Amino acid sequence: MVTLKLCPSDMQGNRNSEQGSAAAAPARAPNAAVEHVLSHTESPQQFCTALAKLFGVRPTEVALMRLERGLLSFLYPEQLKTAGSIPVSSSSAVAAHTASTKKTELFNAFVKVKHASIFETVKLDNPEDTERSGPNAIQKLMSAPILDPHRKVLGVVQVCRKGFEVATAGPDFTQDDLQQLELAAKVVSNLPFLK
Repeated sequence: MVTLKLCPSDMQGNRNSEQGSAAAAPARAPNAAVEHVLSHTESPQQFCTALAKLFGVRPTEVALMRLERGLLSFLYPEQLKTAGSIPVSSSSAVAAHTASTKKTELFNAFVKVKHASIFETVKLDNPEDTERSGPNAIQKLMSAPILDPHRKVLGVVQVCRKGFEVATAGPDFTQDDLQQLELAAKVVSNLPFLK
């Protein structure tokens, strides 16, 4: 099991001012600590669980995809492995756009973004979370390409916040969060289970 330890001096107290929410952003560890924890994960599940802890989201709010023969295939969540793949040529999938442009993206009003929602309909069981069950939509999303040293796309990693409405989905993602996700994408590009 991977544990991400955070020191009080490393915490940020950002609040979601746009939505008027009192929920504080999750604490942040220094980059070296994040790299160390993530680089010692041995499976997509361990990596995504550690990333979920970093961002204060449920493990099923993290997706890891590997690019194979022009298709993005889910490595995590487990339930999406058999749900299908995303063609990189897709004009409606955010993950495909991330892979084709090789750019990170952040959406704090994701329900307003035209996107393929087929994977949102797949029920993702999370035994650790019985309070927030039901057909929650993705309200906020960050997406980052996973690149090798030659900038070849290996896959995509995404972190989202789900809820019945944007106000109940938690704090907005920030530019600092996006930088942390870029760092996580760099770390996972070197892990054996992605290759």
